[in-house]
Amino acid sequence: MESVPEFVPKSVREFIYKGVQIPDAPTKPVKKEVKEVVLKAVMTNDEITAREGTYFKITEINKVYDEDIDVYRLDPDTGKKMLLAKFRKNVIPKELIQRGWEAFYQTAAPSRNRGAAAGPIRAKGAYWKKRKPTDINRWSAREVLNGVVSKMRVNNNVYSSVLGYFDKTPFMGLPCRLTSYTQRYFRQFQHGVPFIQELDECFKTLVPDAHAKQLAAARQKPMYEINGTAFSSVTINRNFQTALHKDAGDFREGFGNLSVIERGEYSGGCTILPQYGIGFNVRTGDFLAMDVHEWHCNTELIENAEQRARNKALPRIHFDDIKTGTLGSEKSFTRISFVCYLREKLRECVEKDTRAYYMKIHFDPIKGAKTRRKGQNKNATRKKK
Repeated sequence: MESVPEFVPKSVREFIYKGVQIPDAPTKPVKKEVKEVVLKAVMTNDEITAREGTYFKITEINKVYDEDIDVYRLDPDTGKKMLLAKFRKNVIPKELIQRGWEAFYQTAAPSRNRGAAAGPIRAKGAYWKKRKPTDINRWSAREVLNGVVSKMRVNNNVYSSVLGYFDKTPFMGLPCRLTSYTQRYFRQFQHGVPFIQELDECFKTLVPDAHAKQLAAARQKPMYEINGTAFSSVTINRNFQTALHKDAGDFREGFGNLSVIERGEYSGGCTILPQYGIGFNVRTGDFLAMDVHEWHCNTELIENAEQRARNKALPRIHFDDIKTGTLGSEKSFTRISFVCYLREKLRECVEKDTRAYYMKIHFDPIKGAKTRRKGQNKNATRKKK
């Protein structure tokens, strides 16, 4: 393996790769022609919609694929088959998995803004026990702060961050921009770009029509495009079992792109499309192109006794305070998922507003560094006097 990148903290440099589940088998080429199945829905639209924001058990799924497969749904109105997913096992080169791990193992931060995907509010859980949730509505709640009910609705606290670009956020007064987390981990982000580019190549090979449309849309605003890919953004989740949801805000004519990197051992965590009774056992090195505008979620991440013992023997690389109650912090293993997409509203961005914002915060979007030197403001003030 290559030498450990300088940005990896000294506290974990000696064992950063220990336990990472890089496949032993040789990486396979991405096959265009594989087994194909066409499915009908096993739940009505009303039935599946009623389950939004809830978890599904693996026993509720008819089939979990762990092989190369193309899956289509049969449109009940037209009788045409529509692409649901294309799944390929062990197609990401090992050196890029390593690079992705180095870059992104620490970049998923606690978030209370994941909507239905964060699951039903766990009012009796460690996180909410320390707070005063009120007006609980399935997956969201308001918090009572100093006797005042917050105006903002929030969700369960989970590890999830958006890297890359985000569109205009009027209520915060922010223009289109690199996310704050990308700015903070800019060196890591740049280091991990080849991994993201490999996911883009898989997308291009397997769903070329959607990729071409998405790439053309991305290049309407190249300032917000991730290094020549059809992506503007990557949502990175850690140890996060998503509840039933549909993705929103991404390019409608594109397609979802998913991969994972794991450290330690566990079972479950399958990506499932419950309305069609199927799932995919996505593990390190795999790639899943999926229609994220269909209802989807993950099954529970589970450790048996033997796995738990081996995981606890691994040196720690995350130093989360379990007492905060962030979901997944209690796990000794690590499952990082990558969801790559193009944010729809970025095509409405005004580049000059973004440049002005970077100047205001003294950030160089090419070097990822603060442009203001130490003492610059003080000197400027003295000169004016």
